[in-house]
Amino acid sequence: MNDLLDQLKKSDEDLIALLSDRLSLLAASEQPSLDEQLADVAPLLAQAGIPQSVWVSVLKCCHATLTHKYPTNHVSPRKVTIIGGHGRMGRLFQEQLSLVGHNVSVLEHEDWKYAKQLLNQVQLVLVSVPIEQTVDVIKRAAKYLAPTTALCDITSIKTQANQAMLEHHSGPVMGLHPMFGPNIKSFFGQKVVICPGRNDDSFQWLLDFIKGQGGELIVCTPEEHDQMMVIVQATQHFCRFSLGVFFAEARIDIEQTLRMSTPNYRQEIDIVKRLFSQNPQLCVDIMLATEERCDKISFLANTYSRLAKLVARKDREALIEEFENAQSFFEEKINTFLQPLNTMAIQRDFQPQMHTNISI
Repeated sequence: MNDLLDQLKKSDEDLIALLSDRLSLLAASEQPSLDEQLADVAPLLAQAGIPQSVWVSVLKCCHATLTHKYPTNHVSPRKVTIIGGHGRMGRLFQEQLSLVGHNVSVLEHEDWKYAKQLLNQVQLVLVSVPIEQTVDVIKRAAKYLAPTTALCDITSIKTQANQAMLEHHSGPVMGLHPMFGPNIKSFFGQKVVICPGRNDDSFQWLLDFIKGQGGELIVCTPEEHDQMMVIVQATQHFCRFSLGVFFAEARIDIEQTLRMSTPNYRQEIDIVKRLFSQNPQLCVDIMLATEERCDKISFLANTYSRLAKLVARKDREALIEEFENAQSFFEEKINTFLQPLNTMAIQRDFQPQMHTNISI
């Protein structure tokens, strides 16, 4: 045992020295994207038997370390107010913006008596409230905004929010949708969807900040965004919500299943666990947000039901036909867009890129 501990200590010392070198290299240069950093080492990881998820965590921790060590980066401080800034996502943006030197205030539901001073003299107002409150909050906030104040929402439905901002505010407008949860340490390796509205230049400093942290900016119209979120977000929430309800109702011994699990199963259970660690109202609202989402979830449920009936009848030929039809679709439609499945893709919750990346 002592020999093993000595070997582990020596290995740890070597690893720490290499990580120190890595941090020094990153600190002295513009950081490449997460995909660029993974491209060359992916075969080495596979050869060594190291899951990509482990290496992705290392890369993200390196970036977070540098972000906290070098916070200011010659930033021109802006005045920002986040409506809903005490919520989990609002708090994330408050922390990240404050960390680099911006002056961030928060307006919560009990603070509207101070709305004029919190909203009128700032350069950016971020709306981070539950989906069903977004439009009403935009209408209420717009009364206090100066024509030069940039107004932006970071909720997951874009068409209604963008329309409300354009209708009720005469100044700069943009919709953002962070494609990640609020537990991240930085924007490194994360996707943010951008739905331009009006006077995009007023948001350039914010977009540069996200991109400078290693975030990936994806531009599309609000309508395109909402169409894609039906599949990327709502149906995926329903799948995992259903699986969680099944586990609970069937009283599955999850710990026992994990002892005998494949890496993919463990990843899926981790995703389900993270879903059920969130606010239940938020999860349900994401599924019910639009009629289109409800219709697609119903379509998906009908598909489950149809396939389950084939299983109940033990109709092997029909199930093989269903599989082959789907197989043809995947071969025809997405083989050219997706890399072979790996744990990095699973970590990102299978969130596909909706548009070619555009620098704005």
